[in-house]
Amino acid sequence: MTTEKPETPATAPVDHLRFHRPHAHLNTTFGDDKFALRAEAFARFFGTPTFLGAQTLIVLLWVLLNVTGITTFDVYPFILLNLAFSLQSAYAAPLILLAQTRQAARDKAQADADAQHREALATANSERQAQAAKNTTQLLELLEQNTRLTEMTKSLTERIEGLTRELHEHMCQTRQP
Repeated sequence: MTTEKPETPATAPVDHLRFHRPHAHLNTTFGDDKFALRAEAFARFFGTPTFLGAQTLIVLLWVLLNVTGITTFDVYPFILLNLAFSLQSAYAAPLILLAQTRQAARDKAQADADAQHREALATANSERQAQAAKNTTQLLELLEQNTRLTEMTKSLTERIEGLTRELHEHMCQTRQP
């Protein structure tokens, strides 16, 4: 038969994320479905060097193919390329703005949770300081009691020594004829 000790506040596990859990729903920007996760990944990809390099390479290839005459699907002034950039902007801007708005909400929730955590730490620190001051006061009182008891022991020891000496002298005087 096993007996389990009930958890006391001193032995209970501390949940370090207790202030952040109420804001967990803000972790994914667009929700948790497949489309949402891919849309968020796409929005994050827009500002990467890989995206900028790939887009630059595609534009250069597009222009070179059409200027050299290898293909003529979009001749100068590159109306189709302009349309592609407009379409990309039409989708990219809202995705990026939405990601920024939700990131701002996550940052605010994180800051609020951090503030609550700091407040809890400050309260716990104040309680520890108050307990330390109380312990210090108790220790000083105990030291004073110890000093008084030591002084009382010393005076009683001196008195016993004096009485013993008197008794010894008295006994020595009564034995002499």
